[in-house]
Amino acid sequence: MEIWSEVAVRVQPTSAVQLDRTTLLIILAVSLAIIGIAPVWRAARLGVTFVHELGHAVVGIACGRTFTAFVLRPDASGHAVTRGPSRGVGRAVTTWAGYPAPAIVGAGLVAAALRGWAAPVLTVILLITLVALVRVRSFLTALVTLAVLAGLGALWWLRADDLQAWALLAVGGTLVVGAWRHLGAVVTGPSSGSDPAVLAALTRVPVLVWNASFALVCGLATWFVVLQVRAVWPG
Repeated sequence: MEIWSEVAVRVQPTSAVQLDRTTLLIILAVSLAIIGIAPVWRAARLGVTFVHELGHAVVGIACGRTFTAFVLRPDASGHAVTRGPSRGVGRAVTTWAGYPAPAIVGAGLVAAALRGWAAPVLTVILLITLVALVRVRSFLTALVTLAVLAGLGALWWLRADDLQAWALLAVGGTLVVGAWRHLGAVVTGPSSGSDPAVLAALTRVPVLVWNASFALVCGLATWFVVLQVRAVWPG
């Protein structure tokens, strides 16, 4: 039973973490460096794609579809395969969920970190990633998923409240900005296999409308993060 008590300790929320101005600025600088330094971004964007594809998977499952496969590619593209009706609301919502997912998850991570909920949120993310592991269908996907699991697992088991909060803030900020970069890429380099193009084919709603919906969600997530950080900004 001792192991269960150890687990229980690691899923409990804590009091809100107090952050000084210097710490917040360092976390912001780390997020911007991840996004802005090309070699770092080439690796980090796989993480944004990871969240994008799991967005398809999670929403697909919520819509009654079956999550069967998950693939990341070296160019940071990917796909998650869900089985179900080839048309209809469930298929459209599942397809739509990818581009907003990193921004929504990033905003959620920031809010959780600032409210002392880093530990339970890390637990949920670990469980989702473990489910995704059994659906990987390529070596690169397995490598990225295992790396994510190793990092999350170490952070979760260590249960250092400040470190967990700082990590979630940095990752959350990176995901929000990364969502914008991914959206910019699909807007400036459209293809017939992209999510907005597939949505247009499924619904006859123009690609421009779908891209605008992605931008709206990313904008709301960004504004939410700004409000959260302003609420705790020292002074």
